[in-house]
Amino acid sequence: MAGCLSAFGLKNLWVVDAGKRGNGMSRTRGEKILVIGGVAAGPKAACRVKRLMQDAEVTIVDEDSLISYGGCGIPYYVSGEVADETELRSTSFHMLRDEKFFQNAKGVQTLTRTRALSIDRKKKTVQVEHVETGARQELSYDKLMLATGSQPFVLPIPGMDLDGVFSISNLHKAIEIKKRIAAGKVSRAVVIGGGAIGIEMAEALTDLWGVETTLVASRPQLLARIVDYPMAAMLTRHLREKGVTVLLGEGAAEILGRDGKVTGVRTATRTIESDLVISAAGTRPRSGLAREAGLEVSPAGAIVVNERMQTSDPMIYAGGDCVELRHLVSGKKIYAPYGSLANREGRVAADNMAGIPSVFQGALGSFILKAFDVSIGATGLSLEMALAEGYDADESLTSPYDRAHFYPEVGIVVLQMVFDRRTRRVLGLQGFGPMNDGVLARIDAAVPLISAGATIEDFANLEMAYSPPFASAIDSINAAAYVAENICDGRLHKISMLEFLTWMDDFSTHPDWRALDIRHPNEAEPFIKKFGEELWLAIPYNEVRARYQTLPVDKELVLVCNSGTRSFEVQSFLDSVGLKRSLVMIGGLNVVKKIGVDWYPE
Repeated sequence: MAGCLSAFGLKNLWVVDAGKRGNGMSRTRGEKILVIGGVAAGPKAACRVKRLMQDAEVTIVDEDSLISYGGCGIPYYVSGEVADETELRSTSFHMLRDEKFFQNAKGVQTLTRTRALSIDRKKKTVQVEHVETGARQELSYDKLMLATGSQPFVLPIPGMDLDGVFSISNLHKAIEIKKRIAAGKVSRAVVIGGGAIGIEMAEALTDLWGVETTLVASRPQLLARIVDYPMAAMLTRHLREKGVTVLLGEGAAEILGRDGKVTGVRTATRTIESDLVISAAGTRPRSGLAREAGLEVSPAGAIVVNERMQTSDPMIYAGGDCVELRHLVSGKKIYAPYGSLANREGRVAADNMAGIPSVFQGALGSFILKAFDVSIGATGLSLEMALAEGYDADESLTSPYDRAHFYPEVGIVVLQMVFDRRTRRVLGLQGFGPMNDGVLARIDAAVPLISAGATIEDFANLEMAYSPPFASAIDSINAAAYVAENICDGRLHKISMLEFLTWMDDFSTHPDWRALDIRHPNEAEPFIKKFGEELWLAIPYNEVRARYQTLPVDKELVLVCNSGTRSFEVQSFLDSVGLKRSLVMIGGLNVVKKIGVDWYPE
């Protein structure tokens, strides 16, 4: 017998019988595998276990009529980028994943419009109800997989039941939303929620349909706790530039209606007229069936599983949006309802049901998001979360070109690396850049390194493929590590982006400083005209060594350039001549411009 996985808090949970290891061929023939849930993890587990155990009787149960669809593609279906909902339910070779497909192509039976009511763990049966007839029956199993997914968080405010209020909980809701928009019934919409789904839906409504859209977020920034202020601020500005009204720190208090239909949303400060309201205020694991069966459920409501995706009953597995996972940096339990993770979890569960020992160690919560013309992504811990977890955390912020500077159509990728000063371990990476694969490539490169506990030096020496159309000779992920290394070793003394903007917004809070702009005089001139030499000094980068003696010695100098690279070089020189009161504004004016502050000269 395999040992108890006590590291996951599951006592007396034994995994796979030693007689069933290896290729799994010594198992009892003709096992009954029952899978509850037919969207992501469930179908993946069912099809995988059937491939491994062709003699098994595998059945998927789902209360919906539509199964095995790409839920993450719903915003793109609503926008019109995905023309038809069947594309979300089709394979890459254009076969519709319906009941006949699973039966004929996969050998898996599906019971749609069938609701699982209860689990009898002693008898190893599940009682189900056929939704359309109300008829009930018992289904027996040898092994059971719970892939019950998630359910939208219903805001506790009046008006959520009005016609025209939707949550993105299934494909049916998306079809109805698109139907109403296409029929010309929607000219104004409100999206409630500043997470990924809310942002994607705001883009979907605005970009192709031209719906006047307001995004209402109760937190002071978008993607709260997932990314830090600079990334969220750049995203917010871009959404606003594209026509989305973004309201931050302003939660919905009431949904207004007339004659049973939605007419608007009221916040603490305003009323927003609307024909359509989409609630994207997050999801919660759907774990009621597991809880009622006596399975271990976390305080947050997620089903507790071990690395083999087994629940507290070793004959019952679970995966997808209904389970909790281990964060690969903090080691703590997290809820990460991502389709990519659900599919991997389903495969691991299937392997173990077939007697092939397989583990799912956890996740970093990695994500990538398209927002009009930009992409934003992250993996690991944000700086805010790293500090909350007790790390001696700090950040580097860089804004280099996304390819060789001499290559046409060069863009800027902003990277923020979060690291622990004591151990030098990299805790997270965030990226913001053009809508291409520049951000994705750096996030994907960071995932295995962060998962393995890599240090700043590991990132500094990371080999990345190079060609001018794709990257710089010093890759942007290497550059982020170089800055982190200089900060960690005390060579680079910085001011954070948020702190610099605070100083600029209210000079009286910290009057004993001056900006030193080391860019080309043509770039610095608008700033000097706007702020005067009382605040904004300028010496070109290549003249600092000859003119440093003209600098004030009684002021703290904030060194300013486009990306921060030249600022560090100048700081190093100033330190060497005894002018040690300088700070590098990390990220540079590239980031300030993308954030879109009021004082930036046009």
